Amino acid sequence: MSAEQRRSDTAYEVVIGLEVHAQLRTRTKMFCGCSTAFGAAPNSQTCPVCQGMPGTLPVINRRAVEFGIKTALAIDCTVNADNRFARKHYYYPDMPKNYQISQYEEPLAEHGYLDIEVAGETRRIGIQRLHLEEDVGKLVHEGSSLETALSSQVDFNRAGVPLMEIVSKPDLRTPDEAASYLKALRAIVVYLDVCDGNMEEGSLRCDANISLRRPGAKE
Repeated sequence: MSAEQRRSDTAYEVVIGLEVHAQLRTRTKMFCGCSTAFGAAPNSQTCPVCQGMPGTLPVINRRAVEFGIKTALAIDCTVNADNRFARKHYYYPDMPKNYQISQYEEPLAEHGYLDIEVAGETRRIGIQRLHLEEDVGKLVHEGSSLETALSSQVDFNRAGVPLMEIVSKPDLRTPDEAASYLKALRAIVVYLDVCDGNMEEGSLRCDANISLRRPGAKE
């Protein structure tokens, strides 16, 4: 039975789009000279720039841009000659500036694709965009409201680490296709040596956007 037949035999079909965040293998952060080495003592790799202190100015990491372009070409994206960063305002306790420097209207690259193989069949999954941004810090929660007082600690070492976000189009239809896509994308960034692909250390993370609809429906 083909994948198309399996999908038509169910009352609903799933529509999946994935947002993959890959930490880039640069020695310094996205907009400052702080180290990106994993495992350092908490808050030992920070400076006024990545802490968002008043009066500081970010300076873009050239190698991060090169890694982004390298990846974009590998997944057949069009690299935009004009791209820009913007402030994405929202509050997280582990984001010292209360905004994230990211790309939106004019990303680094867009309109690519990635071919995957599932159950002997090849599927082409569209890539909507690839853009660069900075990572946030890390929160550590301890205790329980029922047993002991709940406390939260923050480590800003990761804040400002270069991130590459790759957003697929909603072309995935099964969990197997989503897994195959993620594995194929991980293999590419590891082969290109732009990301170590270490999911245990948070170097590669994925957000899944999932919807359901009747087979054949457009909405």
